[in-house]
Amino acid sequence: MAEPEIEKLRSVDDHLNLVLDTVQLLAPMELPITDVNGLTLAADVVAAMPLPPFDNSSVDGYAVRLADLDGAGPDSPAELRVVGDIAAGSVYEGILEPGTCARIMTGAMVPHGAEAIVPLEWTDGGTESVRITRVPERDEHIRVLGSDVATGEVVLKAGARLGPRQIGLLAAIGQVHAPVHPHPRVVVLSTGSELVEPGAPLGPGQINDGNGPALTAAVNALGATGIRVGIIGDEPQGVLDAIEDQLIRADMVVTTGGVSVGAYDVVKEVLSTLGTVQFTKVAMQPGMPQGFGTVGEDRIPIFTLPGNPVSAYVSFELYIRPAIEKMMGRETGPRRTVTATCFGAFSSPNGKRQFARGVYDAVGHSVRPVGGHGSHLVGDLALANALIVVPEHVTEVVDGDDVEVIVLDGGGR
Repeated sequence: MAEPEIEKLRSVDDHLNLVLDTVQLLAPMELPITDVNGLTLAADVVAAMPLPPFDNSSVDGYAVRLADLDGAGPDSPAELRVVGDIAAGSVYEGILEPGTCARIMTGAMVPHGAEAIVPLEWTDGGTESVRITRVPERDEHIRVLGSDVATGEVVLKAGARLGPRQIGLLAAIGQVHAPVHPHPRVVVLSTGSELVEPGAPLGPGQINDGNGPALTAAVNALGATGIRVGIIGDEPQGVLDAIEDQLIRADMVVTTGGVSVGAYDVVKEVLSTLGTVQFTKVAMQPGMPQGFGTVGEDRIPIFTLPGNPVSAYVSFELYIRPAIEKMMGRETGPRRTVTATCFGAFSSPNGKRQFARGVYDAVGHSVRPVGGHGSHLVGDLALANALIVVPEHVTEVVDGDDVEVIVLDGGGR
């Protein structure tokens, strides 16, 4: 009697490569700098002006000519006539003459003829005349024009991630807009007649939709724009209509549920007829049933994830997160891992890469498994801050083993 044929599963790495080969970088656009936080620059930014834009004082004190301070010291202070006060934002119109100085505030423009600033602490603080007990070096306490940024200098390179500090620089050089790869608009649809909006009364056999809110939050946390459409029932035409209605505004579509082999797995039934979405089994636990491809004339990427919440979330971390990062022009690829000591023992299926929930301790470089293998265990998922990665050939993790860990909270790429 012939042995039954063993179904070949797609590897995790091959599935990710398919995703990243399909998903494209979003076309750049100019956005106001108030709207670019977290986005990636699509082109170099060249300064059209210097920083500082003029010589200005770095301290409160007195603008002086060095020749007037020759030989000054604690026992023989130089005495100068104060000819004016210069506040930040104001300009001293004259030129410092020999024997004179000007009181100056931090950030104020240095007057013509001044060669250094004497800090207030080196003086007696006089207002009509001042006694100075120390001699500064030339340009001391002066922020020289262009000493920070020169006109024509590339201040930020294409690919730079924009945050508060970079946006502050753009504003300082007078940049009102920035060329960036925009926030991807990711539409999230939950399918299943058993689903109910959270807060609504539950009928027999019904459950609250946790996937929609969770995945929308995960999208938003990446800096993309999550658009939760709501719950779609198990009627094939309704599912197809809901997906097609969203293509006008979506850069990506994510569905959950309806991708296994059951009689009501309508997402698979509907999208299989298009010929542009592949449904396969990936050698992973949780999240083995996966669907991915494109829909519509614009070839919008679509991910069809399992309905079990742990499977859906793990699939997001492994495949959708890198896809969104590629769209935004960020570094992408497999999630980075750290090595940790596992305090706890558990089994893993042969031939599948397991992603077990865990609590990672960054101080002790250790991880503790949380819960069991069930892909419905949202309580355990909420307690976890990491995924313990168990290779396909490993079937047992022993207490004290070193394991690879994907850190979820604050772990970055």
